[in-house]
Amino acid sequence: MGREHVLDKSKIHHKWDNSLTPAIEIDPGDIVHCETDEVTSGQVTPGCSADIFNNLNFDLLYPLAGPIYVKGAAPGDSLEVEILRMQTLDWGWTGLIPGLGLLADDFPKPYIRHFDLSNGLTTALRDDIHIPIQPFCGTMGVTIDEAGQHAVLPPTKGGGNIDTRHLNVGAKLYLPVYVPGAMFSAGDCHAAQGDGEVCVTGIECPMQFSLRFNLHKGRSLRPWSYQFVTPPGPLQPKYDEQGYFATSALGPDLMENAKNAIRDMIGWLVAEKGLSREDAYVLCSLAVDLKISQIVDAPNWGVSAYLALSVFRS
Repeated sequence: MGREHVLDKSKIHHKWDNSLTPAIEIDPGDIVHCETDEVTSGQVTPGCSADIFNNLNFDLLYPLAGPIYVKGAAPGDSLEVEILRMQTLDWGWTGLIPGLGLLADDFPKPYIRHFDLSNGLTTALRDDIHIPIQPFCGTMGVTIDEAGQHAVLPPTKGGGNIDTRHLNVGAKLYLPVYVPGAMFSAGDCHAAQGDGEVCVTGIECPMQFSLRFNLHKGRSLRPWSYQFVTPPGPLQPKYDEQGYFATSALGPDLMENAKNAIRDMIGWLVAEKGLSREDAYVLCSLAVDLKISQIVDAPNWGVSAYLALSVFRS
């Protein structure tokens, strides 16, 4: 059995950089217990106004726990990260940040919603709209073999800001190794998010999480790729029980199709559920899954947006 380590929550960084000193060195099989702040490093605070988005210090975004140096990891290996525990703390937020998100041109003004996460099960957008809490780290990755500092917002060939909502407790993530020790980091924790994270934020929150690390020597993965295994059972049982409402868009541009599918979902939420356009967009980011319906019938492709009807309470 491996050892257990507690990583001091002050051991964070905000950029990928292979010249960083490791925050901790561990052996394969070891467990590391981590805690990170929400994605703005405390610039967004409980109850604050959306004006904060007009003055964000982007250099403080993405406080990542690490880097974690796994002894024996070398280029050409793959790193296995097993997710053992994800514990949201009491509060989170979702916001519309000017210039960011799938529909940035449609929503140019800042907007924010705050969420109570204290019961650990669901959180309310409105009294009759409850979103299941399904926590995960939005950013999990290894340091790349290119010198200098690299922003966290776009994913890298080492994974990073992959925003994969099914990397929950019981899942295992596999990443390629580029530098000695792999130099793994994680953070950008979310209490909930739909596939696509369309407004560029999930429910951003501080979180405690525990990870076990293992190595697969000589098992190389293609650069710019990652793999994962989910635990047995349905991917999202809290969402599936009432079925889904979906909006679909067709055309020659997958990105434009995705935008139009979300625009139609926002229109439906405003007309049928009485939400403001801003809250409808927020709900799309938290509980709508974007899926490619078909990508083989040239020259037009299909994208669908699936909303779990279980979020609505009668």
